[in-house]
Amino acid sequence: MLTRVKSAVTHFMGGMIATGANGDHLSGSDLPLKFPYMRPEFLGLSPDEIECSADHSARPILILKESKRLPWSTGYAEVINAGKSSLNEDQACCEVLTVKPKPPASGAGANRTPTSRRRSSLPNGEGLGLQESLEVCEGLTLHYWGLFDGHAGSGAAVAASRQLHGHVAQHLQEVLDILRLPGQPPPTCMGEEPLNHHHHPHHQQQQQHLTATAQRSLTRAASLRGAAGAPAGTSGTPPPQTRFFTEKKVSHESLVVGALENAFKDMDVQIEKDKGVYNVSGGCTALAVLYFLGKLYVANAGDSRAVIIRSGEVIAMSTEFTPESERRRLQFLAYMHPHLLGNEFTHLEFARRVQKKEVGKRMLYRDYTMSGWAYKSIEEDDLKFPLIYGEGKKARVLATIGVTRGLGDHDLKVHDSNIFIKPFLSCCPEVKVYPLSLFDHGADDVLVLGTDGLWDVLSNQEVAEAVTGFLANCDPDDQHRYTMAAQDLVMRARGMLKDRSWRISGDRLGSGDDISPRPLAAPHPCCVCVLVNHSILHVERPLKCHQSDYEHGTLFKSHRFSSA
Repeated sequence: MLTRVKSAVTHFMGGMIATGANGDHLSGSDLPLKFPYMRPEFLGLSPDEIECSADHSARPILILKESKRLPWSTGYAEVINAGKSSLNEDQACCEVLTVKPKPPASGAGANRTPTSRRRSSLPNGEGLGLQESLEVCEGLTLHYWGLFDGHAGSGAAVAASRQLHGHVAQHLQEVLDILRLPGQPPPTCMGEEPLNHHHHPHHQQQQQHLTATAQRSLTRAASLRGAAGAPAGTSGTPPPQTRFFTEKKVSHESLVVGALENAFKDMDVQIEKDKGVYNVSGGCTALAVLYFLGKLYVANAGDSRAVIIRSGEVIAMSTEFTPESERRRLQFLAYMHPHLLGNEFTHLEFARRVQKKEVGKRMLYRDYTMSGWAYKSIEEDDLKFPLIYGEGKKARVLATIGVTRGLGDHDLKVHDSNIFIKPFLSCCPEVKVYPLSLFDHGADDVLVLGTDGLWDVLSNQEVAEAVTGFLANCDPDDQHRYTMAAQDLVMRARGMLKDRSWRISGDRLGSGDDISPRPLAAPHPCCVCVLVNHSILHVERPLKCHQSDYEHGTLFKSHRFSSA
């Protein structure tokens, strides 16, 4: 077991995953690719440019060359890793969609595909007001940004970048009619039909059965001493004072949050199904931002990060999910389902690896009930490898993977075993909401989205100071200022090549080098997307829709870049 774990740690903490020519697992090379490897389409790169961008020794920084390719004042920059994987496993997506009401069902086989369509990207400083959206498109417009940090292949990240927003639109469509009526609370139950079919004997029997069932329910409810729904006494006296609410208070905002959560789950299920037909390698973390009905919704599953920088203040809009941050959830899952550990791991955590000679001695430990530490007597069962091993960026679940939420990874196992990792990896995101209309924003207030390649070496405050200082020295009317700010952040995280290693300010190791102690470490790819709130608050002029873009299924078809 120890040899197996050492081999697994070598693979996932310092070595390269065995890949084929396209960067995906060799085991899936016999299946066709559903989506070939690509860089974000809005970059407008030619095949030659994509090939040049994959130079691990030069690590050129790719930027958005034409700002009108993205809505609002969105800037973007990325750089490939220093050799961790053959391809850049990070992916990005930006979409502007109009979600229209579902057509009335025409039968049992009614089409359930969402009637959402892609719109052309919005020029900087322009957008659609809510009322104009309703009048012009007869639906609701949503703006979507996504970053996906892949591992063990680019397949899952590419698939999520191409499809997650479709699942978001589908789930928003399910509640669109409710969201369009902000003054009315969401109905508790939809689709009920009145029981008024007394003319048919079967319906009469059904009504009698339901009445009897309801009466039994009321009788049980009456036993709750004043619970809501208890019938009045036979003497006509009023029922006791209500102790419980009959309905929960559900807001429209929570319906959007629920739509995002279900979209992530559906995307994970789709990846699993597609793996039986296509070569969809590895897994990915997912960070998605939705601007909808005047609010920003930030959904995160993984260790990417989103922060709002407002007047120099940093507002965290996501939480990293790592083996350390989710230790108690993982330990509780293992405690409840010990078979998931394959009789080779223990759900307990110790201050260090337990040795056989220490059986009978007392050592610091903790389990899922504890945030602190205590001592316990070491038993033979404690010699098993810990469910969570390592500390900081080196912490791993089952000695295999360093993230605990994301999409994909359905086939991932502990090295040389039949122990699946997926049960411990959640696809459910944490969703945070930011009400834009409640705050005043300036042109230098931004939302920064980044994969862990950025945040591994730069703190929130360092990023805030860098962005604020950079934008302050730019022409406020320069449409490229936000892409240049993103480029500056990537440059700061990547650093410069010195003595065969990438170094940043203070002669610190560049992005991701703490993953491996070797001098030629393999940093994570680094993606940064800068979204400017200033443009959101000045949305007045509606845009024309380009039908050709819808027909060809691409947001940016009508724009092409010249070669760099």
